[in-house]
Amino acid sequence: MKVAVVGATGLVGSKMLQVLAERNFPVTELVPVASERSIGKEVEFKGKKYTIVGWADAIAAKPAVAIFSAGGGTSLELAPKFAEAGITVIDNSSAWRMDPTKKLVVPEVNADVLTKDDKIIANPNCSTIQMVVVLKPLHDKYKIKRVVVSTYQSVTGTGVKAVDQLMNERNGVQGEMAYKYPIDLNAIPHIDVFLENGYTKEEMKMTNETKKIIGDDSIKVTATTVRIPVMGGHSESVNIEFENDFDLNEVRELLSKSPGVVVQDDVANFVYPMPLTAQEKDETFVGRIRRDETQANTLNCWIVSDNLRKGAATNAVQIAEYLMGKGLL
Repeated sequence: MKVAVVGATGLVGSKMLQVLAERNFPVTELVPVASERSIGKEVEFKGKKYTIVGWADAIAAKPAVAIFSAGGGTSLELAPKFAEAGITVIDNSSAWRMDPTKKLVVPEVNADVLTKDDKIIANPNCSTIQMVVVLKPLHDKYKIKRVVVSTYQSVTGTGVKAVDQLMNERNGVQGEMAYKYPIDLNAIPHIDVFLENGYTKEEMKMTNETKKIIGDDSIKVTATTVRIPVMGGHSESVNIEFENDFDLNEVRELLSKSPGVVVQDDVANFVYPMPLTAQEKDETFVGRIRRDETQANTLNCWIVSDNLRKGAATNAVQIAEYLMGKGLL
């Protein structure tokens, strides 16, 4: 299968190439696409070099699928051009997520909504993806009323510039700033832009996307998103109120059998999810599973996942795998 990766030179685009190779997606020809300044350069995929092309040449190459990680503006402009040429677009930006005509997909949760007619498919926000993978089986069993989530997000979610800022600060080097403030030895409660309601765009993404993916507008979600000086993955403290009561052992068993979820919950032996151990893994890890003793039918848990993999590249590739498996490409 001929596959285009749009934004192939970026942090997520590079991870997409890595994930496509590792998961042995049947790429017969790779079409790497990037901005004008990168055209003519090369990327390596499975030991072979491919020349970066512009979007017009990519469309002319007629790939079956184009995985986008090139920012919202680029996606709004170019995704329809690819789709009009009959190419299925899986887009990692926020451009199409809340468009009512587009599907927002986490394969373990709602891949069954996809049809052959879906030519632009949205990949959700990284922090939303890992949360809904855990929430969906719990919602099916106990019905979620309300979710309170606080995130502890990796600098890799911002991009190379933020990684460089952290490393420069660690090494005492003056350099370009991705954030308004130093990130090393700090926590910045500000991800994306602030909105009129006092929340950030990232926080509202978690609220709105969760409802759309799970397919239930009655779920109340409130979020606080925080950038911290780690790499390897995003962490989330999640408080979930259900309509129905639950048994903790049943919750652990239910989650351990859920696709894409790994339970790491043995506090006696100091076993719990961490970014350090989630890095370069495709699963979502959940632990610190315990009852909220202040309120009926309410659960606390801690969710960690590699935001560049499951939170971005892997989820996009899994969508492509599902489409291929169902004969929708």
